[in-house]
Amino acid sequence: MVRDRPSSTRRGPKPKGGARSNAAAVGTALKYPCEKCPIRKFKAFRPFEPEELDFVKTFKTGELTVDPRATILQEGSSSTHLFTVLQGWAFRYKTLPDGRRQLLNFALPGDFLGLQASLFKEMSHSVEALSEMVLCVFPRERLWQLFERYPGLAFDVTWLGSREEQILDQNLLSVGRRTALERTAYLLLHLHARASAVGLAPADRFSPPLTQQHLADALGLSIVHTNKTLKRLSDRGIIRWKNRELEILDIEALREIAWWEDEGTHQSRPLI
Repeated sequence: MVRDRPSSTRRGPKPKGGARSNAAAVGTALKYPCEKCPIRKFKAFRPFEPEELDFVKTFKTGELTVDPRATILQEGSSSTHLFTVLQGWAFRYKTLPDGRRQLLNFALPGDFLGLQASLFKEMSHSVEALSEMVLCVFPRERLWQLFERYPGLAFDVTWLGSREEQILDQNLLSVGRRTALERTAYLLLHLHARASAVGLAPADRFSPPLTQQHLADALGLSIVHTNKTLKRLSDRGIIRWKNRELEILDIEALREIAWWEDEGTHQSRPLI
């Protein structure tokens, strides 16, 4: 279910669920104004320059509240808006005509959605909410003003696109060359590192809103193989996954299995 007001109306297929009203129109009070952004406090994000903040405040036209399993962006569609994840989790995915699905990557707070349609006119993948979400809404047509007038923000958008490419590099390596155990270990470490950077994993345990089917579709494994692989990690005392809470009991062992590479999550990153 997606909740919005006219300022944040989406085009394309309707989401799974209904619609509820919760997006702020231009000129109305936002629940999360840019100068009081609740995720900007995290060290993961670089600070805005004053003139950049002034622009982003006018660039943002609303907030969209999305229910779990709602479609945010649909493959083949062309949304008139871009989004930054403020709260919640989502995933990008592609499907084959027979219904088989591959999860491409996950979106967490601070991630930018919809850039692809700005450059190629339509989305080549879909985005679905894993949990209830709050999205900042930006009109796609004003993206070019950002590039023309604010080179620092233009670099930030380029950085965000390059970061997605880096994540896809690792995902392709996992599906193509890592063993089932290695790719599972890598994905768990990747999600933990990203969640930690935005305050969703304060220690070595966190609660990603994932089912084993989501993991299987991300890993390119059957759900039976995924279940057996998780059990191997659990039996070796490396992880514990119970009631959707994942606890990493031996992070060094998990890193060794995954051939873990530092993904740079400790570095300051842009936030649009």
